[in-house]
Amino acid sequence: MGDLMWILVSAMLVNNFVFFYFLGLCPFMGVSQRMATALRMGMATLFVMLITAVSAWFLNAFILPWAPYLRLISFIVVIASVVQIVEMVIKKVSPTLFRDLGIFLPLITTNCAILGLAIFQTLRDYAFVQSIFFAVGAGLGFTLALVLMASIRMELDLADVPSVVKGTALVFLVAGVLSLAFMGFAGMLA
Repeated sequence: MGDLMWILVSAMLVNNFVFFYFLGLCPFMGVSQRMATALRMGMATLFVMLITAVSAWFLNAFILPWAPYLRLISFIVVIASVVQIVEMVIKKVSPTLFRDLGIFLPLITTNCAILGLAIFQTLRDYAFVQSIFFAVGAGLGFTLALVLMASIRMELDLADVPSVVKGTALVFLVAGVLSLAFMGFAGMLA
């Protein structure tokens, strides 16, 4: 159980996909303006990561040993299919959320954090339960990154910021500082 918790905490904090690997920066920068939208995008990404992890494990265990040259393309097909299903469900259940997420919802398909999850899990040779914990940790870490950035950006909208750094420049500065702060979690490895 300790190994599983370490996989979860490591994927969430120590090896955060956004702040450590710099994966998934497009939705991180684009959807992190409002807290509610950031949280919902994080949850949608977590769901896609979970389904991708289960599918990647299944593919790695039963299909890809006989056709390893299909690994990357099969991961991309699984991710694209899952995102299309999520997009249709969100459009049907919550049209407002669908409009709020805009172009960033279909961009989950090209979110390199999700493809990175499938590739990292394959390279680390995770078993089924380890894959689930890795996906949940990575999804929670991605959601944490979005929510942190959204909360900071909401506060910055109220702050008196010099015009030189307003907008995108300030967002990149804050993202860099958050990345440095998350590097402090690397001390947990000792």
